[in-house]
Amino acid sequence: MGAITDVPGVRVGHQQKSGDGWLTGVTVVLPPPGTCGSVDVQGGGPATHETDALDPTTLVSAVDAVVLTGGSAYGLASAAGAQRWCEENGRGFAVPGGVVPIVPAAAIFDLGRGGDFSARPTADMGYAATAAAAAQTEGHDVGRGNVGAGTGAVMARTYKGGVGTASVTLENGVVVGAIAVVNALGLPLTPPGNREPSARSVVPPHEPPNLASSAREPGSRGPTLDARFRVPDSPSGGAAPPPLNTTLVVVATNAVLDVAECKRTAAASHAGIARALNPSHTLADGDTVFCLATGAVALDRSDEAARQLSLITLQSAAADVVRSAILDGVASAAAISTPAGDYGVFGAR
Repeated sequence: MGAITDVPGVRVGHQQKSGDGWLTGVTVVLPPPGTCGSVDVQGGGPATHETDALDPTTLVSAVDAVVLTGGSAYGLASAAGAQRWCEENGRGFAVPGGVVPIVPAAAIFDLGRGGDFSARPTADMGYAATAAAAAQTEGHDVGRGNVGAGTGAVMARTYKGGVGTASVTLENGVVVGAIAVVNALGLPLTPPGNREPSARSVVPPHEPPNLASSAREPGSRGPTLDARFRVPDSPSGGAAPPPLNTTLVVVATNAVLDVAECKRTAAASHAGIARALNPSHTLADGDTVFCLATGAVALDRSDEAARQLSLITLQSAAADVVRSAILDGVASAAAISTPAGDYGVFGAR
């Protein structure tokens, strides 16, 4: 499976609180200085910070840290703590008198899941998560499951979600890694313990899914259409709350990419969300993918065909790694009970 920290120079830190009304946290991805980055938001209900600064048409290309947080829009305050840590350590866009750290962030909705609606990540938690990332050693293990931004994550308002990570190394030495926070409206397409083969094999190659047959004959090609897209009832058994959900992802690579190529890679990586979760990218999801490129390994750009093949190979790998990271987050999550509800493990018997 690997981890996003298999990309040299990338580190991850978590900070979380649970109990006494709390069930939330912050995850910070801290790349090496000079890392290029962009983002692609395809969910209908995002909560984000500084994502416009990562557009290929804007001034800044470097990203100093990425914050994934609980707390919905309130939790975006944690980005200020990460920014403070970066400023103290001289990381940021140089301006007269100092630096301005570029710290984009995205949040999941976990408000009230620990019992207290006002218990949400703070700037101090963002600072602590960034400091924890900086203190890690090269290639360190990454906490999975009910940690960081995954602490209060759930799926389909019923099952516990969490943090997952994965990586792959390509033949040209390019490493592609991903970390995901799974707080989705949808459920996994593949049982959590079975991350291989690729989700593309769920439907045989070149054979279109027989949706009409699936609707008429439950079990012949999978669940019925109604079952595939039905959101489970609220675990409390009462009226279901409004669906507020998100899958957050950071993809990282040691390849040399510019901002536009990072943007395209982030967009291509959304395919991994769709391969892992059904439904995905709904009006009620804030699905967001960041892409970071540390620039250590040059791609083959000897001619246009070579350039395209290099980028397509990397982007296809990114989508597969995102899928694996999401399923890892599902498999790593642990059941939890709070005053707000009981959230079990998906696939548990």
